[in-house]
Amino acid sequence: MSKSKSPIALFGTSADPPTCGHEALLVGLLNLFPKVITWASDNPIKSHGANIQKRAALLNALVKTIANPNLELIQELSSPWTITSLERAVALWPGSELVFVIGSDLTCQIPNWKNSQSVLKIARLGIAPRAGWPLQAPQIKLLESLGAQIEILPLEIPATASSNVRKTLELSHIPNAVLSLLLEEKLYGLTQETS
Repeated sequence: MSKSKSPIALFGTSADPPTCGHEALLVGLLNLFPKVITWASDNPIKSHGANIQKRAALLNALVKTIANPNLELIQELSSPWTITSLERAVALWPGSELVFVIGSDLTCQIPNWKNSQSVLKIARLGIAPRAGWPLQAPQIKLLESLGAQIEILPLEIPATASSNVRKTLELSHIPNAVLSLLLEEKLYGLTQETS
């Protein structure tokens, strides 16, 4: 079966919590791809500040705010392992060209992922440059040596990080729709008083 001409951008994220960086990336991807799919997942090398159901609800609030019919949250793709998420995506969209999107801060981690070479065979790798995490030529070469087809996305994602938001409660880095849900659910120690 030939690959379809309309690539699908796939963006799995811890969303712990979703930040303005997540928002900028999703909006930017919508300008580059005809279809963008996202989901919240557990990262096996991180401990999370909220359970996956809450993080999926936060990400869904962001997706609803962006309100673009070409952007969907499909939580069924979620897995701690990228290979599993991609296998599920292949089952959902057989024959489609898949582009797995990461921030530039993750390029050094991919060689250590479970079945990383299989991951790189299933999907092209879309790397979004993130402020504060410049792309390193040796990392790109290593990924290419593992079989990666890399596309450096023409985006500049702000350096907002979920971990910093959790530590400093820097509320200006959280989109409004996400912030109201955080306050309502009293997640990450946030209450109406702390805001």
